[in-house]
Amino acid sequence: MNRILVVEDSADLAFGLRNNLEIEGYEVDVATDGRQGLELARAGNPDLIILDLMLPGMDGFRVLRELRSEGRNMPVLVLTARGEEADKVRGLKLGADDYVTKPFGLLELLARVEALLRRGSPGTPANVVERVGDIEIDTGARTVQRDGQSIDLAPREFDLLLALIRHRGKVVSRQQLLTEVWGHTGEVVTRTVDTHIAELRRKLEPDPAAPRYIATVRKAGYRLD
Repeated sequence: MNRILVVEDSADLAFGLRNNLEIEGYEVDVATDGRQGLELARAGNPDLIILDLMLPGMDGFRVLRELRSEGRNMPVLVLTARGEEADKVRGLKLGADDYVTKPFGLLELLARVEALLRRGSPGTPANVVERVGDIEIDTGARTVQRDGQSIDLAPREFDLLLALIRHRGKVVSRQQLLTEVWGHTGEVVTRTVDTHIAELRRKLEPDPAAPRYIATVRKAGYRLD
């Protein structure tokens, strides 16, 4: 049974999330502020964290930064306010795996939770080393280096990079990437793929404004060259 930590200061929302997640069969812990959330994450090592960004005491950004700096790579789904695009981008840069904008639909949130938990499939992948330009990707160790220097990718960013590598030289649609990397089925309207691609370019491309490796194919998707 997967354990989920909900870090949310709204009592009503936290109660609703806990109730519905438990109905789905998850074990759920709840923290009402950032410091308590960080302590529970450290002590319980949950399988997934649902993290509100706007929290009293210690905000969600700092919680996320602390977790990732300690090497804790459990999936993190952040909750952001409507229209706060900067918060979404900042959360992804700090290592969030996905986000949901308030107010959100319960079915959407449950689908995102299921997809994030499904990401870590059983079995250890073979340590295959892939190269993209001067970048070296160890698929088993999940590490990325350039000239011996490590490049830190969030777990979801690494999964997206692997998906592009699997289709190297071919155009991959946003919908296909949503299916392969996030586990979404059916048509989903979201900027998630574009936001993560932008982060990959920022970290991997010599000039993110003129990408050499991850090309945009207008009205079709992306291609790893």
